[in-house]
Amino acid sequence: MAYPRENLAPGETVVVHRHPHWKGLFAPILMFWLISLLAGLALGLLWTAQGPGPGRTWGTVALGAVWGAGALWWLVRPIASWITTHFVVTDRRVIHRSGILTRSGIDIPISRINTVEFSHGLIDRILRTGSLEIQSASEDPLTFTAIPRVESVHALLYRQVLDDEDARQTGGFTAARPRGVPSDERGRR
Repeated sequence: MAYPRENLAPGETVVVHRHPHWKGLFAPILMFWLISLLAGLALGLLWTAQGPGPGRTWGTVALGAVWGAGALWWLVRPIASWITTHFVVTDRRVIHRSGILTRSGIDIPISRINTVEFSHGLIDRILRTGSLEIQSASEDPLTFTAIPRVESVHALLYRQVLDDEDARQTGGFTAARPRGVPSDERGRR
């Protein structure tokens, strides 16, 4: 799902857009399968233990309601949350938006970023995900978790910070190198 273009400033371009890593969906989907299995077993027991009648009908309705509530909580809610969470790096800012019914977000201008760090443990390295910590000029560090391909996002964000710094130092003139090419490669072109 693409980040909504109406949320961007005129001329602003998206460098990277990520949803949280899919590992966050693993446990809820596993729970949904478990709930479905248990509901199926209970329904099978109910239908073999009782003959036709109102007890079997109401038991089926109750099991269906419990399964439906479990499906909403363990399947629909996590997927909707995953779809509506965005981590976006543009040529001007870092954007984070999340929430289904109530939305929250933060924008960090590239020019205000001092440091960018990433971290990931063994399992995260295997899954190619991790945490990204951004230290801006006047705020406590912000940590964004479950960023897919965190090392490449870190590198792209750091390049954007360097490009912005070079543009400020040269008075906005950055024609010496294309956007995204590291400054140490300027003389090689």
